[in-house]
Amino acid sequence: MGSIMRVLIAATLGVVAAPSPGFSAQGDDPDWPCIQRKVPELSIGQIWTGPELPPQAADWSKDEVLSELVDDLAARRLPLPEAQEKIKAYRDALPDDQRPQHIAMLIQGLFDKMNGERSHVISGIARYAHRQRDLAASLRREGSALDAMRISPDADQNQVALRSEQLMFQTRIFQERVQSLTYVCEVPTLIEQRLYALVRTLAETPPAQ
Repeated sequence: MGSIMRVLIAATLGVVAAPSPGFSAQGDDPDWPCIQRKVPELSIGQIWTGPELPPQAADWSKDEVLSELVDDLAARRLPLPEAQEKIKAYRDALPDDQRPQHIAMLIQGLFDKMNGERSHVISGIARYAHRQRDLAASLRREGSALDAMRISPDADQNQVALRSEQLMFQTRIFQERVQSLTYVCEVPTLIEQRLYALVRTLAETPPAQ
């Protein structure tokens, strides 16, 4: 059982997730379970290379229409091409004198919303990984205890069988959680990619009226 446990522990720490293209990871966290380096928060400069956004852009949530649009666009259940079409429709309908300010507010809103969501996911991944390490330690202890029981001449074989069955059940749970973590590790990358694509659409020059 000890060798099985070692394989499982290695699987936890070796969860595969796609690296994030386009963003430079900074800093290392030895407890971070994903293959890409941990970047708890993005900066606006990583997704917007145009003119500095005006201070008024921070008031995006006070605009009810714009705030609802931010929520719609940020939701990954809305396919990206549809989200980009919604952006274009909103942008192109703005009067010329209001377009720069509203685009700036939308950029800031998307960044605030999706960067916050991404940070929340990263915090959840860290907690998930910590629980996995605790479970791995528990499995190791139980495996060692079972090994000791098996070599004991007066061991209750019914108890050995029962605890072995329980350990195998917990091991399956552990393996399933390792697989789940593999998928969860991809979520921050998906959020980054969507945010970048949406802001890039906003940066496009609208058609001439």
